[in-house]
Amino acid sequence: MLSVNYKVEDEDTVQRSSGVNLTTCTVPPDPSYNAPKPEDPSPDQSQIVTTSTGQNRGKRFQCGECECGKGFISKSNLVTHKRIHTGEKPFPCSECGCGKCFITKAKLRAHQRSHTGEKPFSCSLCGKCFSQKSHLVKHERIHTGEKPYSCSLCGKCFISKSNLNIHERIHTGEKPYLCSLCGKCFTDKLHLVRHSRSHTGEKPYSCSECGKCFTSKSNLVRHERSHTGERPY
Repeated sequence: MLSVNYKVEDEDTVQRSSGVNLTTCTVPPDPSYNAPKPEDPSPDQSQIVTTSTGQNRGKRFQCGECECGKGFISKSNLVTHKRIHTGEKPFPCSECGCGKCFITKAKLRAHQRSHTGEKPFSCSLCGKCFSQKSHLVKHERIHTGEKPYSCSLCGKCFISKSNLNIHERIHTGEKPYLCSLCGKCFTDKLHLVRHSRSHTGEKPYSCSECGKCFTSKSNLVRHERSHTGERPY
């Protein structure tokens, strides 16, 4: 009797050894045999990769965008990620006059708390509350002193990746935020917003003691020390 050697390469492919001429014959079907139902179509094979090393270990779905290559454990996560490249934001805020849109429903829910004022995440050390868990995690590092993000050029450390990104622009000279009124550029959006108030005259921060208003909270805090006599420096 002939034996056919085979080696299983993966769960989908069986590679039979060659070198033997096999004779096939037709066998009448067994009426009692129930053929298995066809399986659901497999995901797009161009989106599946099997990785064994690095950050993509066990992440079968890979972004095909040039120079990205990030891997994900599910196709739904890959679809969500691709919106970063396409700019698609399918979840709009229904609040009247807002109009902001978001990549995921979770980000929309987090945003809606800015309208409702809900802050479900509280710090166990000081009681301060936050609308998003990521904001709480970042805040807690103020208490612990943890700064897990370090600059590869100067070694300075930061409590968040966004703060590191802003800092790195000092080295690169990048200023991606442009004032549409005067053309001045800034390293981060906060400084652009603060600057734009010099054009609009907006002063949203007011002193509870004398009513004087300021364009930034830091200027208000500095002013309030004139009432309290505090001299921290």
